[in-house]
Amino acid sequence: MQTPIKTHFMRGGTSRGPLFIESDLPADRATRDRVLLAILGSPDRRQIDGLGGAHPLTSKAGIVRKSAVPGVDIDFLFAQLQPDRDSVDTTANCGNMLAAVVPFALETGLAPAQGDTTTLRVLTLNTGTQCDITVQTPGGRVSYEGDARIDGVPGTSAPVKINFLDTAGSVCAGLLPTGKVMDVIDGVEVTCIDNGMPLVILRAAAMDRTGYEGVAELNADTALKARIEALRIACGHAMGLGDVTAKNYPKMTLIAPPRDGGGVCTRSFIPHVCHDAIGVLAAVTVATACVLKGSVADGVAVASEGGGRVSVEHPTGEFSVELEVDPQQPQNVTRAALLRTARLIMRGEVMVPTSIWNKGETA
Repeated sequence: MQTPIKTHFMRGGTSRGPLFIESDLPADRATRDRVLLAILGSPDRRQIDGLGGAHPLTSKAGIVRKSAVPGVDIDFLFAQLQPDRDSVDTTANCGNMLAAVVPFALETGLAPAQGDTTTLRVLTLNTGTQCDITVQTPGGRVSYEGDARIDGVPGTSAPVKINFLDTAGSVCAGLLPTGKVMDVIDGVEVTCIDNGMPLVILRAAAMDRTGYEGVAELNADTALKARIEALRIACGHAMGLGDVTAKNYPKMTLIAPPRDGGGVCTRSFIPHVCHDAIGVLAAVTVATACVLKGSVADGVAVASEGGGRVSVEHPTGEFSVELEVDPQQPQNVTRAALLRTARLIMRGEVMVPTSIWNKGETA
């Protein structure tokens, strides 16, 4: 016997995974997590018995509900799973899967379309971050076809515009959790920063690398990964995050001077696998470091103080972030906006063994 659960399998940005209405999942967190693990097929490196794609970027899920918060339309809880672990992490945000939330809400009737475009305010429950997301809804239906292109995804799609309202200190105590724009930790100059995603930014040269290496080369570089992990653990304590050994954050990002006309070149670890591109909120956080005077990006990035557009280069292209800086406090970024795309891939029911969850019984 198996239990059917309604789901929409969606791509959001450069990630993908199943999205659920909260009431369709177990209310008990422990049971819910077991269900999500079964749905994705974790722990198993290939995730052969589930929907997961054997990679952290395709081992994600989202839980959505109507919001009871005044002024907010939709609440979103992001869950990060890993192919070979039995962990379900709902601590940090995911800006890529966030791009699929409003299309999902409209597809499932959680919110009505507003005209040719629909803007909903979304609260990310993981960190309390709010954002306004705008999608194309001609004729009152979500459009997935258009001319918008994002690197890391083939073809073009309708644009999804995300305007973040309050990303500073999403998980940490503030934008600069150590109280400094740059620290020296384990002999390495780093900027520990959280503008939507806890991140440790360091120059690739500090690791004796160029920062232009390919993803496969970096993933095979066991010596580099060991050094980065040791630094990540030390930075986690400095950032007030405690022992981050088993956590998916902070992410680690190597930076180098741009070489394709952008503002900075990046190689982002999430945290143990090199990202084929870069996460949405990681890009926002890197871009933020690029406009902060005295960060490790000083002398590496080509970005103007005072905000504006920052082009973040990554292994498969670039990611543009629009930043606004408080003119009275130039170290304070007040707004971040960007463009993503999303697509509904499949809708229906995903099956889980009743030994994990029998919906007819009390969890």
